[in-house]
Amino acid sequence: MSKPTLQTYAEFWPFYLREHSLPVTRRFHFVGTSLGVATGIAAIAMGRAALIPAALVSAYGFAWFSHFFIEKNKPASFKYPLWSFISDFRMAGLMAVGQLDAHMERAFANGEQGTGANSMAPASRPAPQAAAQQVR
Repeated sequence: MSKPTLQTYAEFWPFYLREHSLPVTRRFHFVGTSLGVATGIAAIAMGRAALIPAALVSAYGFAWFSHFFIEKNKPASFKYPLWSFISDFRMAGLMAVGQLDAHMERAFANGEQGTGANSMAPASRPAPQAAAQQVR
C-alpha cells in the first residue's frame, strides 16, 4: 500500500526529516548544499555561467549518494522537487545553528519511520556513552 501524497509543506517537513534519519546522510546533504552554494556564488562573482551545472552536480550528487548508498531510500526530490530544495536549505541552516535535533525528535515523535532500509528514529539509537561502552 503506498503512502498518500503529501498536500502541504507542513506535512512534508516531518516526512523529509524522517527520510534523513541517519546523521551521516544529513552531513552529506550539508556538505553538498554548502558546495553547491559556494560554487553558485563563485559562478556569479566570476561571471562564469558554466559553473552552474557544477553547483547542481555537487549539491545533488552528495545528497543522492547518501540516499542511495547510506540511507537506502529514494530522494524526496524525485516526487517533491521544490519542497525538497527548500528543505535542504532549511535543514542545513538548522544544522549550522545547532537546532535540528528538536525538529528531528518531533518528526519521529508519533512513531513514524523513514522509508530507507537503514532508517531509524533518533530515540532508537544507542546513546553516545552506551555506544562507546559497547566498543570496549
